[in-house]
Amino acid sequence: MFKTIADPADCEVRSVMQFLNAKKVKPAEIHRQLVEIYGENVMTDGMVRKWVRQFNDGRTNVHDEARSGRPSVVNDGLVAKVNEKIRENSRFKIRMLCDEFPQISKTVLHEIVTNGLNYRKLCSLWVPKMLTDVTDDVMIVTDDETWVCHVTP
Repeated sequence: MFKTIADPADCEVRSVMQFLNAKKVKPAEIHRQLVEIYGENVMTDGMVRKWVRQFNDGRTNVHDEARSGRPSVVNDGLVAKVNEKIRENSRFKIRMLCDEFPQISKTVLHEIVTNGLNYRKLCSLWVPKMLTDVTDDVMIVTDDETWVCHVTP
């Protein structure tokens, strides 16, 4: 009995398939050997046949080809516009940017501000200068949301 290999990389399995195909092993036998070594959930018989067909047609790359996904709404122009709005009002909140850019989600705007522009949120608190154990006066503490650009070389 062989030792099974858990969670193999896709390219590893395809490399084994390419090797066995080069040795003229039939697709059904390739699938049986893959299941024997990698376990039941490695790849379906139909996928093995598909990859063997591609290797026979001349494919040599065992890695996935680049696919187009949903296009990103974040581009240099949008980042520049967000930065311009931030520079107009340095005491901005993400909610304010959502009003300025209603077509962009709050999460994407947060990503632009934090990752794209390297801004970090600083919370400042105002506290009276002298704090005592017993105070007759009411103390008011306010907080504000301030973002600053931070670059770490």
